[in-house]
Amino acid sequence: MPSHPIKTGHKPDAAGQKRRCDWCSDDPIYTHYHDNEWGLPCKNESTLFEMLLLEGAQAGLSWITVLKKRDHYRKVFDHFNPEKIASYSDAKIMSLMQDPGIIRNRLKILAFIENAKTYMNLRKQGFSLSEYLWSYVNHKPIQNHYKSLEELPSRTDLSDTISKDLKRKGFKFVGSVTIYAYMQAIGMVNDHLKHCWKYKRR
Repeated sequence: MPSHPIKTGHKPDAAGQKRRCDWCSDDPIYTHYHDNEWGLPCKNESTLFEMLLLEGAQAGLSWITVLKKRDHYRKVFDHFNPEKIASYSDAKIMSLMQDPGIIRNRLKILAFIENAKTYMNLRKQGFSLSEYLWSYVNHKPIQNHYKSLEELPSRTDLSDTISKDLKRKGFKFVGSVTIYAYMQAIGMVNDHLKHCWKYKRR
């Protein structure tokens, strides 16, 4: 689930048809993300790269903070084009640091650039982020069966393993907690709670 969730005790919507995971508030941005993205298996290379960077930007903050800024992130980070990000100049970094539309943390901005460089170097060696990630689960999502937020882990042995390997490859802001949230977001694990309407809808 998104890091630092707020337990809302989400109830069915006005039509009485949908009950969502307890971390999902009634904010339209959050409900749209929950219903249409979170936990849906994603193998698109560009989206996986974007989400890896955004999960790093979120570290220590609430995911809704990043969601509200995501469109602006896409604009100022060239729609997460790794080639362009890898070539950012000091002037571009200074411009980003002055942009209130993103999280103005210099280390996180530099991590975007370093991760883009690392990704591009690995791509030249035949690396595919999609193949790499999904090979850990035999290309099939892990189906969990949690009933409450208290049961949801913040990290697992698998996220530990992936985190350590990504760090060895040179990626930044890829701690185990961040990586588990990433795995949930891209559908490597289905952590929709059992009462959620998305639980069995892959």
